[in-house]
Amino acid sequence: MNDKNPFPADAGINTRLAHAGNDPREFHGFVNPPVVHASTVLFPNAATMEKRAQKYTYGTRGTPTTDALCVAIDELEGSAGTILVPSGLAAVTVPFLAFLAAGDHALIVDSVYFPTRHFCDTMLKRLGVSVDYYDPMIGAGIEALIRPNTKLVHTEAPGSNTFEMQDIRAISEVAHRHGAVVTMDNTWATPVYFKPLAHGVDISIHASTKYPSGHSDILMGTVSANAQHWEQLKEANITLGICGAPDDAYQILRGLRTMGVRLERHQESALKIAQWLEQREDVARVLHPALPSFPGHELWKRDFTGASGIFSFVLKGGSPERHKAKAHAFLDALAIFGLGYSWGGFESLAVHVGLGDRKICKAPAEGPVLRLQIGLEDVADIRADVERGLEAASKV
Repeated sequence: MNDKNPFPADAGINTRLAHAGNDPREFHGFVNPPVVHASTVLFPNAATMEKRAQKYTYGTRGTPTTDALCVAIDELEGSAGTILVPSGLAAVTVPFLAFLAAGDHALIVDSVYFPTRHFCDTMLKRLGVSVDYYDPMIGAGIEALIRPNTKLVHTEAPGSNTFEMQDIRAISEVAHRHGAVVTMDNTWATPVYFKPLAHGVDISIHASTKYPSGHSDILMGTVSANAQHWEQLKEANITLGICGAPDDAYQILRGLRTMGVRLERHQESALKIAQWLEQREDVARVLHPALPSFPGHELWKRDFTGASGIFSFVLKGGSPERHKAKAHAFLDALAIFGLGYSWGGFESLAVHVGLGDRKICKAPAEGPVLRLQIGLEDVADIRADVERGLEAASKV
């Protein structure tokens, strides 16, 4: 136990989620922290102002509300410090800007979130940073791609849309031998099911828009660093002037309280749908790391303690010319599933995945790839809706 979090150090994840980040004793006993809106902060005298010798100095540098969320994330991640940024994409780009400079080289996993690739191919290129993409299954073989000027290795496991697993520890060990920073987008698993810093990662990235929010109404990202890299990350964030809004921080902190139980439901329902899809004749493959048939399953089982509610499947599509039509027929027949980007909310979503950006991990040839976010609806209703989609696709 400690003064900030009055529960045992070995407390379970749901206990931590329920209590981390806020001490009611600091706010007259109120269970939730106040939402502090701030730009200007006053100082008691000129000397204090000159030295900035008080905890809060300006709204961009934190408030009691944003600090409460950062403390909670640090508790979950095991990190030395966390910054809040306005979106999941900003959670990727801020550390890239913090640790890369003109003339540097970065290695980015080829199954990366597409907006991250776009940032690398445009902004980083303009800034004089060279980028190579690597096979997510490369493991320790990444050593062959390291250059003398390789300063950052970015990982994402499972990979976006096709869910390739990575040997994070092996990659981190190689990167560190060569002095490179390792970043990881851990949005899929959250710190509930995987703790990147415990597996050798230096910077853990999370789109808290997804499961921490849980309600599809908040945009925010968190970036958490180990002790070695925290000061540089914090300084870059202050220099860029990027910060999370207090109202959004409050809502994310509120969402954290139920994230564990929501994830359990997402995991259970998604696995049932994935197992059912795997048995269907009209489905070529199911891309879900928790399935024994998935190529990266052993890595998932070794390193992760659970799975979230998003996965993809490959619909048997016949000739390539029919793939889009079949995918659209599937999506248009859905009633419960919404057609929308993002995921992690309470509602089921579906999207036809585009993989034309891949350099190494090419799109499955058997048919269109459809990504499903399995929400909190009843599994029988979700399954019936998917069945409607499959029936419609079979007629194309």
